Amino acid sequence: MANAPEPLPSVSFEQFTNLDLRVATIIAAEPHPDADRLLKIQLDDGTPEGRQVCAGIKAWYDPESLVGTQVVIVANLEPRTIRGEVSQGMIMAGSAADEDAAKGDVCVLRVDRPLPPGSKVS
Repeated sequence: MANAPEPLPSVSFEQFTNLDLRVATIIAAEPHPDADRLLKIQLDDGTPEGRQVCAGIKAWYDPESLVGTQVVIVANLEPRTIRGEVSQGMIMAGSAADEDAAKGDVCVLRVDRPLPPGSKVS
């Protein structure tokens, strides 16, 4: 069995409920123009304008294969600019317990049957 990463300190239920986890549908994905490890992803998150996120999953996913996939996002993560592109959230993913993350495996968390974009995850 692989070595599991050390657990982080506990958070209160109130802290956990401050996370806004939502279902979003990937409507477009392409390599980030200025970063080797990132994909620039357009999401339908149930809002009229949608959102863009930058995700460090380029080594594990072909951008075209992600289109149409429903994923879980952190919707209320403070936006930040990553190498000139705005990222408005985070796609949740699991990674193999490997001290060198660049060599570990990464799996995007996907919804197992269709839900409306913007559906709450709890």
